[in-house]
Amino acid sequence: MRRIVLDTNCLLQALPSRSPYHKIWTEVMAGRISLCVNSDILNEYEEILAEKTTAEIARNVVKAIIRLHTTIFQQVYFHFGLVEADPDDNKFVDCAVAVDAEYIVTNDAHFNILKQIEWPRLTVIDINEFTRQLADT
Repeated sequence: MRRIVLDTNCLLQALPSRSPYHKIWTEVMAGRISLCVNSDILNEYEEILAEKTTAEIARNVVKAIIRLHTTIFQQVYFHFGLVEADPDDNKFVDCAVAVDAEYIVTNDAHFNILKQIEWPRLTVIDINEFTRQLADT
């Protein structure tokens, strides 16, 4: 099973049923993709979703993620600080390292620095490429 860390903006794009990226959300909800999270990531999901939609929708999305048996909750004990341009993004990086995630799915250019770092080796993929991969499976 794929283990991914999903950046908040990609989650926002995957939620609407008419979105070309909705397959990501349906695969997560069907238990075919393990979403890797920690409390910092869930808090950001809820905060940003509440700003972009409603507090109720935000709570429901986070509750759905929490209830999935395939969700991987990973407490982070080491902070690498690899994304200096936007330190807030490091919560996703540290989670991905801790769970040995297959991908960090993001469109955020700040994560491109990870492509230049030899260790820890992380694969960053944009939402378009990840969606294409899902279509091929």
